[in-house]
Amino acid sequence: MKENISRNPKMLCVEYVSQGRTFGSLINSFVRGCETLNKEYLPAYETPEGKQAYDDTLTNLKRNFPQYIKELEGIADGAKVPFHKLLLLHIDDVILSAVKKEGNKLPTGCSTIAVNTNNQAILGHTEDALCDTLNHFYFVSAHIISDKPQGRWNVKEEKFTSLCYAGHLPGYTMNYNHHGLVFSINTISAKQLEPGKTPRHFLTRAMLGAENFLQVQQILRDSGVGAADGCSVNMTFLNQEGNRLFHNVEVAPAVNSNESLLNVLTISPGEHFMHVNEYQRLTVEQGNEDMLQSSRGRTVTFKKYITPSSKQDVINMLGDTSHPEHRVFRTQPDYVQTIAVGIFDCKEKTWTLYADNPVSNEPLVVLPLVLKSTKTD
Repeated sequence: MKENISRNPKMLCVEYVSQGRTFGSLINSFVRGCETLNKEYLPAYETPEGKQAYDDTLTNLKRNFPQYIKELEGIADGAKVPFHKLLLLHIDDVILSAVKKEGNKLPTGCSTIAVNTNNQAILGHTEDALCDTLNHFYFVSAHIISDKPQGRWNVKEEKFTSLCYAGHLPGYTMNYNHHGLVFSINTISAKQLEPGKTPRHFLTRAMLGAENFLQVQQILRDSGVGAADGCSVNMTFLNQEGNRLFHNVEVAPAVNSNESLLNVLTISPGEHFMHVNEYQRLTVEQGNEDMLQSSRGRTVTFKKYITPSSKQDVINMLGDTSHPEHRVFRTQPDYVQTIAVGIFDCKEKTWTLYADNPVSNEPLVVLPLVLKSTKTD
């Protein structure tokens, strides 16, 4: 069977420009082939309303997250891709809301399961994406040290590993940092988006520098501006004191507000949780009916299982293909497919990545979770 990059993501420590150069062919290929970018976001950008939303967003980001704008500019320069095209990928459907057009109607999104017992601490995640993304993702492992504090959160050092879509900032898929933060993201489609506010991609990028849960909440709340769109964050800290806790944070756009709407669920020892691509606790009007139907179909599948209590239970659930329309592990000819499955073992401190169904295939790679030494904390 012919191997492709989507089934074998590369891993490399890179600087911004060299990241663009290293993965330039993948980034260019993705930008050329991305239908939502070329048929929806770019036409919206060419309108006065769309250009105003783009400019307002960029002004906000330069003020609050200048280091991540420089990072994206470096990637664009290295790959020789126009910067505005990469930023539009991060603004996402928010640019469409500025021109009163509905966003993505495809059943995109991911599934996440966490198990928290005395013997097991597992965070499992399917990375489901548009077929445009196949062959267009890689690992980014970075250690960034700045002479001066950067951005609104005064970050001086970041060290992390992230599964990254071509041309995108890290942080919006599966990730961990050297402070022990492990997290994954589920996209959620709120009906009302907020042009000019902070895109979720930048909030999750900032999370890669977070040292504790309070900082994570501060970043996601984004007081003074707030989120432009929504998502769900599934997370834990490997080095936390006391009992192991997982958290799920639902994030909704800052509508008529200057900070994101958050709902935090804490998963204590002996508990588990599952999240897909809909708001489970926040009362927010949701868009993308196909995404909602897919989420509900996957939830029905999960409820057929006994309470998961082991890594194998999580693997079995994330690899399930039993639903006739809305499989958990998606391989049917569709606009959306599962391109990877990740299993974070928080006790063993490993990240196992599967390129194919984990029920019947060996992992592609098992990465150690390398944390900051307590001697230098």
